[in-house]
Amino acid sequence: MLIQPIHLVHVQLALTCCWALGCHETASSPDFTLPGDYLLAGLFSLHGDCLQVRCSPQVTLCDRANSFNGHGYHLFQAMRLGVERINNSTTLLPNVTLGYELHDVCSESATVYAVLRMLSRQGTHHVEMQRNLYQYSPKALAVIGPDSTDEAGIAAALLSPFLVPLISYEASSMILSAKHLYPSFLRTIPSDSYQVETIVLLLQEFGWVWISLVGSSGDYGELGVQALDDLATQRGICIAYKGIVPLSAQVDDKEMRGMMHGLAQARTTVVVVFSSRQPAKVFFSSVMLANLTGKVWIASEDWAISTYISKMSGIQGIGMVLGVSIQQRLVPGLEEFEEAYARAHKGAPSPCSKGSWCSSNQLCRECQAFTAHTMPTLGAFSMSSAYNVYQAVYAVAHGLHQLLGCVSGSCSKGQVYPWQLLEQIYKVNFLLHGVTVAFDKNGDPLSGYDIIAWDWSGPTWTFRVVGTSIWPPVQLDINKTNIQWHGKDNQVPTSVCTRDCAEGHHRVVVGFYHCCFECVPCEAGTFLNKSDLYNCQPCGREEWSPEASHTCFPRTVVVLTWHEPISWVLLAVNTLLLLLLVGTAGLFAWHLDTPVVRSAGGRLCFLMLGSLAGGSCSLYGFFGEPTLPTCLLRQALFFLGFTIFLSCLTIRSFQLVIIFKFATKVPTSYHAWVRNHGPGLFVTLSSMAQLLICLTWLVRWTPLPTREYRRFPQLVVLECTEAISPGFLLAFTYNGLLSVSAFACSYLGKDLPENYNEAKCVTFSLLLNFVSWITFCTMASIYQGPYLSVINVLAALTSLSGGFSGYFLPKCYVILCRQDLNNTEHFQASIQEYSRRCGST
Repeated sequence: MLIQPIHLVHVQLALTCCWALGCHETASSPDFTLPGDYLLAGLFSLHGDCLQVRCSPQVTLCDRANSFNGHGYHLFQAMRLGVERINNSTTLLPNVTLGYELHDVCSESATVYAVLRMLSRQGTHHVEMQRNLYQYSPKALAVIGPDSTDEAGIAAALLSPFLVPLISYEASSMILSAKHLYPSFLRTIPSDSYQVETIVLLLQEFGWVWISLVGSSGDYGELGVQALDDLATQRGICIAYKGIVPLSAQVDDKEMRGMMHGLAQARTTVVVVFSSRQPAKVFFSSVMLANLTGKVWIASEDWAISTYISKMSGIQGIGMVLGVSIQQRLVPGLEEFEEAYARAHKGAPSPCSKGSWCSSNQLCRECQAFTAHTMPTLGAFSMSSAYNVYQAVYAVAHGLHQLLGCVSGSCSKGQVYPWQLLEQIYKVNFLLHGVTVAFDKNGDPLSGYDIIAWDWSGPTWTFRVVGTSIWPPVQLDINKTNIQWHGKDNQVPTSVCTRDCAEGHHRVVVGFYHCCFECVPCEAGTFLNKSDLYNCQPCGREEWSPEASHTCFPRTVVVLTWHEPISWVLLAVNTLLLLLLVGTAGLFAWHLDTPVVRSAGGRLCFLMLGSLAGGSCSLYGFFGEPTLPTCLLRQALFFLGFTIFLSCLTIRSFQLVIIFKFATKVPTSYHAWVRNHGPGLFVTLSSMAQLLICLTWLVRWTPLPTREYRRFPQLVVLECTEAISPGFLLAFTYNGLLSVSAFACSYLGKDLPENYNEAKCVTFSLLLNFVSWITFCTMASIYQGPYLSVINVLAALTSLSGGFSGYFLPKCYVILCRQDLNNTEHFQASIQEYSRRCGST
């Protein structure tokens, strides 16, 4: 934002300069002036500025014969051609002629002088600051030029208070689009904001994220470099080195040697050079001297197709040049117009008379003239810029066409103020040799860029168009097959600090630049999403991934289903056990009055068989996807059923011991036991205690169906919560105590009569129960796999089968196979034998 104060300082100095030169009488060359109804001013650099120390404030005189600028000469002639064609047209401005006054502006002070001259009131040499500038009528109705951003900013700052349209053909700086600073500024060259966007898109197109950035001093280079730095950084591109070439830089001086060293140290393959032509020439001369070859140089539009750079000796060895250039347009007939001009002025330069002026600020020592053989070459860059000048002249003409009402075929001549013309220029929309000419709200043209590549594949170099850039929004279209790369096998060069990581590895930034990183594999359970290369994303709950993964996989749902082979085996065994229990119940019911059934407990046997059947039925709840009813019943129903069985077994063994060993010794206690229904009371209390434990378990530690994700990264285990909860352990412990009690009572009866001696079978079944559940608890503590339910079912089946086999199978064998033992005589003989044995001892 310092540009405005700087320009005001220039204005103040220039006002003094104008007074110093105001005394001269000027006899302008007819090549520089043309009378007309409405006057246009043209500002062109026909000579270069001379960097010298000025001892007094004065306008730089553009009179150096050795600093002639051929590029500015072509633009000068393009404006003359445009005005001539408009004046010869019978449709654009009929019965109206345009005049011009052209100025050679080789410096900022010369620009100020020329602008103030154009602001002077018609017929005077004075600029009047009136209260109402809308009624101010300056000498020139519109100004075309100048070329550089610095001089255009000065001219725009002077012209803006008067709202005199200023249409530049080469000043592309973004700051000039600020309408609050330069309300009357327009241009026919695209704004650098589009150029910056195009260059960044070009870098992204080829994956160049590690670059160097070089600019030139002045608004064009410095603002362009800053904008590129900002936008490139936002788009993930790292600037490894950034430098500015001073206007005073010389080849191989200290500053240029430092810049070459910085570029070499940065080790970037791609270098963006956002510079005007003169500093670019100094820069590339230093590059060739430092032998910085094998790089890709991205050219800004000011030098991309300039022969001033491309014809430098040895430039072919620097590497590959890709650039952004204004679209290459032709001014039909310009070359012939220049040749005709040269023929008309054929002859050697002649000295001018004393005090004469070849232009409004060019004191001539020799008035320049050209022959057809000595005139400057009209190259592609000059032709494109000349078209911008030509386009600007036609934009003014079309604005006047609307303002003067020329639609009817005749223009109504009258007073025209600059602000009126400015309004109409903003509205123009016409075709000029097939190209649409229009301006946006910032005064920028609605055009595009060409993407060019320097091609040295033939005997001479050429500028090959390999793509285009259009807007809004900025879009890039590149034909990559048209690009001949300088490397091996025509491969696209890479420019990265660190090469891309392998799949599943995320980037960990090392140092200051995010383009320099280490590759670290993503942890298991995470993956690398291409939208974020620096952070691994966690997989969803239903997904899993191994280490260094770029995607997630669905988890396998694990549950003990009904159709698995192991399930078939367990279901077959459990169903067989259930059928045996039912069959045994039927068999005992059929032989209820036989000694074997009565000795086994009589009707108590049906409670025992029923409890075993209930425990067996609970095992079906372990198959299939868990539900709330199955989670609530499968463990609790088993423990409750097995508790009833153990209680009956315990009291049965205890009662036999009482009858045979203590009934005669403590008859009173025995009769009290029988009279108070001791066996039934014990079974009821014992079962109620287990029922209370199970209810507490279900209420306090309610087992619920759940999907378990933590134990196995690739599995989802469908199970019930709190598989081994305090409630489970309490119920298990209670059954363990009952088992010990049953075992103790059975062991005490090991010497009872043979028909009542169940110690061996019961002891075996209880030991099997202990082993199965100890095994289950051990496995549950060390194995939390998907087949824990299988182990649980096996332990329960073993306990139920052991209880049934140890207590009921021997009795079934006697009933079915040894009927001779199932009679009263045999049981009485067994009791008598026991009595004799006890009596003898």
